[in-house]
Amino acid sequence: MNVVVCVKQIPDPAAPPALDPGTKNLVRVGKLILDDSDAYGVEMALQLADAAGGGEVTLVSMAPNGETSGLRTALAMGAAKAILVSDDSLAGTDALGTAKVLAAAIKRAEPDLILAATESSDGYTGTTPVQIAELLGLPSVTFAKKVEITGNSVKVERQTEAGYDEVESPLPVLVTVTAGVVEPRYPSFKGIMAAKSKPVETLTIADLGIDAGQVGATGARQEITDVSASEERASGEIVVDEGDAYQRVIQFLEQLKVL
Repeated sequence: MNVVVCVKQIPDPAAPPALDPGTKNLVRVGKLILDDSDAYGVEMALQLADAAGGGEVTLVSMAPNGETSGLRTALAMGAAKAILVSDDSLAGTDALGTAKVLAAAIKRAEPDLILAATESSDGYTGTTPVQIAELLGLPSVTFAKKVEITGNSVKVERQTEAGYDEVESPLPVLVTVTAGVVEPRYPSFKGIMAAKSKPVETLTIADLGIDAGQVGATGARQEITDVSASEERASGEIVVDEGDAYQRVIQFLEQLKVL
């Protein structure tokens, strides 16, 4: 069972974000970390490979300046190797351009299964995984809360607003997983040391046969025209119960048309 996991390396959310004044894109310089949402996909991949009795987990990522800090975290969890696409011409690439790059890199790994988060925590488009599947000509199953491999097919419990759907698909397939699918392991000291020597293949878009006009700001089909601060959350109303608090609550709910 060979599993590819799409992982994104992002600026540390705990640090103040910075925007490029010209493009208004998020500045991605310095050390990048593994997106928390992708840790679930890595853990799911490791468990599925173990359950299959063999195989390996390969990470695929796109990041500037040859950055591998986030990849090393996932390698320390137990992934075997990584493919990193890093090229100056990728700056400003939109979701579809990113999908083209990742799809080309994934082809090199020839996986039985591709896992990804439902969306990244610094972009929230939620479109890249299904675009990758379309470009590769593969089926996709989204919002998986449980994944099981049976023979040459995958069985997924797909989370919905009303519960979950039971979906089955032949391999290979791309599956996006939710945060509750598994509990990611913490990298052990042994794993951290081993990750330092695990192979990370660094590629450019030329290596993947991708024209520079298809990616970066030139190939992007979207543009950020303005950025504004979100509205501050208004303080709540404190209701002191003097025997009529329930009536105040009912009136409030009626205003919201909940009742």
